[in-house]
Amino acid sequence: MRLIDMHEDFGYSASMGKDLINGSYQSDLNQLKSIGDVTIFSVVFPAQETLSGYSNMYFQSLINQVKIYYKLDNEKIVSLVRKKEDLDKQGIKFLISLEGTDVLTDPSDIYLLKELNFKAIGLTWNYDTKFASSCMSKKDYGLTGQGEELVKLANDLGIIIDLAHASKQTVLDVSQISKKPVIISHTAYKKLKDHPRNVDDEEIEAVIKNKGVIGIMAWHKVLPEPTLDGYLNVIKELGDSYGWDYIGIGTDFLGIEETIKGFEKISEINKIKEVLNENAEKVLWKNAYRVIRENLND
Repeated sequence: MRLIDMHEDFGYSASMGKDLINGSYQSDLNQLKSIGDVTIFSVVFPAQETLSGYSNMYFQSLINQVKIYYKLDNEKIVSLVRKKEDLDKQGIKFLISLEGTDVLTDPSDIYLLKELNFKAIGLTWNYDTKFASSCMSKKDYGLTGQGEELVKLANDLGIIIDLAHASKQTVLDVSQISKKPVIISHTAYKKLKDHPRNVDDEEIEAVIKNKGVIGIMAWHKVLPEPTLDGYLNVIKELGDSYGWDYIGIGTDFLGIEETIKGFEKISEINKIKEVLNENAEKVLWKNAYRVIRENLND
């Protein structure tokens, strides 16, 4: 089967010592290989964990995680997505994505990301940056001037803008100014569960107007119930309400401490395919595939 998962924390997990080749986790290379034709937004989360939580986004951590992806590519364990045509290769494809812009000093740093083969960039994590406010912001100031410049450069360079973890005003601002479709790689529906990480109807409408895609995450805290049924209810509610061309999968596997009953591992993705029936192809890969191709320049 075909699958595009718009958010998995491979780089950070591997850098913390998890054996994602021979181990057994929420996601790993053996599971992905068993699925077949898989593209993963393979995330770089350049954070340092301290006693008080995550802080100190730093460039060396970014480099260390990118090196992991290049090593897997050089050893032909995965293929990095560099061009549109790479999406149609068989096997496991990694599309390198940055979570949070704290590591960037100014918008022009995105040229370095381009050279490192980043194809997606999340504007925020759980705290504000010089580019945009996050979903945890105490004052939602949305996209800043530097953030607007960053979005425009990303559009020009063929880098997808990811609005996961962004504040409501940031989602509205970016959806309006971006010339290319955006994604919210991993989130859920605020109507069904009131959580800061979830999006409301106005945000969903803005992304749809932009022709973007919203990926639904498998984190127990954002779903109406911590089960596969709760996960599927979010997908079906959004699909039935807003159309099936704008919904995708963004599990957040390897980045969450607890999954949901009935969907603990990526190898169980067939359960979702069976329930969604005629809408499965769009949700599992086709919608995300469209957005990737519309963003990439090559």
